[in-house]
Amino acid sequence: MTGRGKFIVTILILGVVGFGIYRWWDKLDPVGNSNSARQQSPAGADSRSSAARSEPASAEIPELVETQTSCPQIAPAGIYQPKDNIIEIELSEYAGYSGLVVANGGLEPNENSVFFKKHGFKVKLTLSEEESWSALNSGKMAASATTVDVLAVHCRQFQVTVPAQIGYSRGADGVVVRSDIKRINNLKGKILVTAQFTEADFFIRYLAQEAGIGINMLPDLKTKHDPEKLNLLYAADAFKAGDIFLRELQAGRTQLAGCVTWAPKTTEIVQQSGGKAHILTTSKNLLIIADVLIVNKGFAQQNPDKVAGLVNGLMEGNRMVRDNQAAQIDLIAKTFKWDREQAKAELAKIHLSNLPENLAFFSGAIDAAGSFGGIYQSAILAYGSDLIKEPADADRFMDLKHLKALEQAGVFKDQKVTITPIRSTAGGAVEGDPLLTKDIRFLFNPNSTALDLGVQENLKNLEAIKRLLQVSPGSTVLLRGHVDNSRVEEFRKQGGDQYVRQMALRAIDFSKQRASEIKRLLGEKHNVDASRLETVGRGWEEAVGSENEQNRRVEAQWFTLE
Repeated sequence: MTGRGKFIVTILILGVVGFGIYRWWDKLDPVGNSNSARQQSPAGADSRSSAARSEPASAEIPELVETQTSCPQIAPAGIYQPKDNIIEIELSEYAGYSGLVVANGGLEPNENSVFFKKHGFKVKLTLSEEESWSALNSGKMAASATTVDVLAVHCRQFQVTVPAQIGYSRGADGVVVRSDIKRINNLKGKILVTAQFTEADFFIRYLAQEAGIGINMLPDLKTKHDPEKLNLLYAADAFKAGDIFLRELQAGRTQLAGCVTWAPKTTEIVQQSGGKAHILTTSKNLLIIADVLIVNKGFAQQNPDKVAGLVNGLMEGNRMVRDNQAAQIDLIAKTFKWDREQAKAELAKIHLSNLPENLAFFSGAIDAAGSFGGIYQSAILAYGSDLIKEPADADRFMDLKHLKALEQAGVFKDQKVTITPIRSTAGGAVEGDPLLTKDIRFLFNPNSTALDLGVQENLKNLEAIKRLLQVSPGSTVLLRGHVDNSRVEEFRKQGGDQYVRQMALRAIDFSKQRASEIKRLLGEKHNVDASRLETVGRGWEEAVGSENEQNRRVEAQWFTLE
């Protein structure tokens, strides 16, 4: 064979081998093939499908963690013993704890702190993102801080006392979803990712509960989701949950509808999503994320004077930040390793509670935010009996003697409750989409606009609407009255379409009268400001089912400020 012939045969053989590799490469190396396919996609090709192939299988996302099906277990109780007159407290990197930092003059124990000057002991603050509840419970530290919902999750095994509230989150927690999702009700049948047993988990469970949507926990994305519930996946923490959702958006995948995470991740996702995502709601004007000081129970019982000093120092530190933030900003920024602008931005997302706000928070008298008992009970209901099988009573944790002693001493007598709405939009509360809508079955007397107040369910429903307004300053509720459409055909037989239209107008008026009755009773029995309630009658125009009982309802649409 000539040299030219050998060359041609070689080329033919290489061509056959190359074609075979190309033909069977999917089976030999599927991951490498999809990466190559994505890199070589011509301009204008379907980038969504190629991007999806380049991503790992959903169940293999490394940030997903095992879904827990019972309360997390923590170490047995022990008593904290201070050394060298130093009390150890662990906190996370969060502006809401600035009052403690300022009262201590930083993180390290020192004689210039409020705690030492007024009460004779030093405090060592440690920053950690670990949730060291076992260490606190077993006596390896004196105190820490957490949100009220976390107490409910850990049930009776958590041997701590709560002597004071620290403050409220006002925008640090948020729900980020795809741009076409406009209200919580739209999340029915969808999948969100968050961090289990954190305030982020509670936040979305609370909202779903108010919207009448059940929760289904998924072990992974391979498991079939429930089309009638909100389906939750879990990441190691809420920041990782945000990263997972952002990667889903950027890759063009559609399995996840959103995430529940913390600022600044909420804003970061929206900015990097290319218009595919928006923040559905935050805790800015939904005050159900409340931070409290928690103290090892054995230590608190043996050292009531030191706990009194911690409470007094916390109240003093909160006052220092509230009254003169500019004077404290450098210390706060240095402690959390922020620059001044970031420190200001983070402080704008929290509310530090003063003494009268503390007393109202624990007594339940607070009317512009969630109370300790209200949030605690909401957490038990939100997680359900499958997860919290033996809930402890909220009173088991409260120890208010130190707050009451401060009240009697008149130390902070100049302070007042000052929780107000934070407005960032120009329009009124009902000019956009409601955060959620819920159907409430009020039982009226037959053919009457008078509500039967002898029915316990009616009283509970009035209380439920009042609670919505209570936890969200500046929010409003639109009461939409409805009647059943069972007699439409009868009306048509009696007088034709013209008579149906005539009766439809009466039905609209009748349904509005019923909505107005709910508004009147909310003002009369719960002192709800009439300006926060609006009414409209919809007659039989918006039937939700074939059963008459379903359609005799008042629908509550909850509009919160963002």
